[in-house]
Order: sequence, then C-alpha cells, then structure tokens
Amino acid sequence: MRAMGLACETVSLALVLNATDEPLSVVPGRRAAVLVLDGKADAVHLSGVVLRSEHLSVEIPSVVRLQYYVRVPFMRRGSLSRRGVLARDNHSCQYCGRRADSIDHVRPRSRGGGHTWDNVVAACRRCNTRKRDRLPSEIGMGLRRTPQPPTWTALIRLSTGEVPDHWSAYLRDDRALSA
Repeated sequence: MRAMGLACETVSLALVLNATDEPLSVVPGRRAAVLVLDGKADAVHLSGVVLRSEHLSVEIPSVVRLQYYVRVPFMRRGSLSRRGVLARDNHSCQYCGRRADSIDHVRPRSRGGGHTWDNVVAACRRCNTRKRDRLPSEIGMGLRRTPQPPTWTALIRLSTGEVPDHWSAYLRDDRALSA
C-alpha cells in the first residue's frame, strides 16, 4: 500500500528502532507512516496526529520498530558545532562556571589540538580571552569537566529540541559517541 497523496496537518517526528529495539534514527512522522504502510515497520506508539487522503486516514506513529534487523556498519557521529558544544556543556563556562557565550579549544589548534568533541569546551569571553593560545595548565586554569562527545540522547535532544517522554525507554543507552 502506498502513502502517496497524503496530506499532513502538522509536522511530527518519529523514533525508528531496529528489530532489537536499538534506536537507529529520528525521521519525519510521514516517513514513519510510510514504513508502517509498506509493511517494513510496526507502530509501537502513536502520536495522535492523523494523515488523511480521500480514501485513507492513518495515525502517524511516534515510535516504529523495523520488522527486520538492520546492520549499522559505522558508529554514529555527531557533527561538532558551536551550538552543540554549548548545549552539551549547558551554556556553562567549563573554566569558571559563568554563562558561556563562545567555545574554546582546550589544546589550541596552533599547538596541535584538534577541532574535536574531546578538545572543545564552552567558555565565557573572559576565560577565553585570558587563555588565548595557551594550555589551561600553563596559566593555572582547570576544567570543571573533561570534554567528551555527546551521547546519542543528547544529539537527539539537540536536533529535535525536546525528547518526548515515551521515547525515554528506548534511549536508555547513554554511552558517548566517538568523535
């Protein structure tokens, strides 16, 4: 059965689970409905939003489980961005704790530091200016928390704005992602 010609009243998102209940991705609700209509996935949780056509009304799923296992050949990676670093560090300067408005490379790029999740932290202007192109240890600054790649749940929260409560049971794996 094809879902062509369906009109969507509002934009919604759906969590796609592998056959083993491992989260794979977040897709538009319309795509999740097509997966269910094509028999490729089962609806686990419905959103309450309905897709309508002349002859068909389908409730958009909020969580779908694929009917077959999909092998994921690579580790998920989150793209490094200023917005992502600030969100990961809760907009808190990792040197002094004040409100952060910029990012800083712990090991400066001019001294061989990479532009990676484990070398970039949120920083306030004052600390960022004070540190300049030096290592924190050279000027007596310390990090409040060691920088790490964000968890998969954090990336979903960053991309979707908020994780629905009923997704929490499937996003229980909070291991950090490789950079």
